[in-house]
Amino acid sequence: MKSTTKTLTEGPLAKQILLVSLPLALSNLLQVLFNMSDVAVVGRFAGSTALGAVGSTSILVTLFTGFLIGLSNGINVLVARFYGARHTADVQKTVHSAAIVSLIAGVVLLFVGLLGSPAMLRLLNTKDDLLPGAILYLRVYFLGMPALALYNFGNAVFSSIGDTKKPLIYLSLAGALNIVLNLFFVIVCRLSVVGVALASAISQCVSAALILRALTRAQDCYALDVHQLHLDPATTKSILALGVPAGFQNAIFAIANLFIQAGVNSFDSLMVKGNSAAANADNMIYDCMAAFYMACASFMSQNYGAGKPDRVKKSYFISLGYSFGVGLALGSALFFFGRTFLALFTTESAVIDAGMKRVAVMAFAYCISAFMDCTIAASRGLGKTVVPTIIVVMGSCVFRVIWVYTIFAHFHTIPALYLLYPCSWTLTAFAEILYFVHCYKQSMALFKEPQAA
Repeated sequence: MKSTTKTLTEGPLAKQILLVSLPLALSNLLQVLFNMSDVAVVGRFAGSTALGAVGSTSILVTLFTGFLIGLSNGINVLVARFYGARHTADVQKTVHSAAIVSLIAGVVLLFVGLLGSPAMLRLLNTKDDLLPGAILYLRVYFLGMPALALYNFGNAVFSSIGDTKKPLIYLSLAGALNIVLNLFFVIVCRLSVVGVALASAISQCVSAALILRALTRAQDCYALDVHQLHLDPATTKSILALGVPAGFQNAIFAIANLFIQAGVNSFDSLMVKGNSAAANADNMIYDCMAAFYMACASFMSQNYGAGKPDRVKKSYFISLGYSFGVGLALGSALFFFGRTFLALFTTESAVIDAGMKRVAVMAFAYCISAFMDCTIAASRGLGKTVVPTIIVVMGSCVFRVIWVYTIFAHFHTIPALYLLYPCSWTLTAFAEILYFVHCYKQSMALFKEPQAA
């Protein structure tokens, strides 16, 4: 079966990157909104204890789903590179090996959630009155982990060849179902936390089924054939080499946020509630920006595979410009309409005031993260993932922990805590850019060698 699509290696780059990224951004935004619907429904119709139980699991959910997303980023890069180089046999091996790797990862996380939820929640010092509901929510939610892993696998494959519309459609359908089931299970069946978790698990199964069905019906080399499913040793090693560090990187952010949350918890309950409300903006803005990072990795990897060095470099700068612009625009909107946004989550003016303290620092800081994350995606597009992960661990985890126990501990003010975000992003971005320049020069030298021979 031949490769027929040339979306990412031909045509005007700025337009192509935008067309690929917009459906991705909408997909990411929808995921955030659907997750927020869980919190909104349970908070409105099941009471504050149920709301607290679901909310107390958010870091663990982010930790494990972040790992699956990182794993899928590795799949995206590898498929894109082989697809750009027109190595159809390698595309097929990667797709079929990646499907099994993703399913295994999802099943492993399922058992981690089922068996480890009590210990993990106690480790987070979850309040005793919230613990039973939180354990129940996690165990039911994690039933959908294998399906979530397979959806991310399918999304990675389609994104790698420039088709981001199909995943958006499937996610929209599953997300709409999620909201309907949330309302049905919580209001009609009175299942409380079990209801919203069950709705999430079912909708994840639906999105996975839709995207796998589309892959099996594809008429190209990336099509999924159940009869060809097997783990190719060399390909599997490459998938893990790219995907595991990327997944670990995403998980590290969640771990670092535990220390930041501990800092927030050292203030009164109003500040904790205000921070929780304002933090909803983080995922919305960051995930919209992240669409351009995935596009950056796909475009760079395909054009690198196709032997087009000029398009490799331009893909990075265009993606960086887009992601910076989106971060600045959405952050500015949050700054000017912050109170309206926070009113979606609370009716207490004191909580809104507390939330605005976070907004005041973060609103114009989001765009700085583009220099870090887009550069990491660019390095990943060139096949480099271990060193960027080490840099981000040092800059966005170790540095933040040190900050919490030194600068924040000394001043003990909310701005002193929130400033660690732009400072850590700036430091990490500087190191990531230096490493990327080094990698880019090495990679481009490979294109020049045959010409010199």
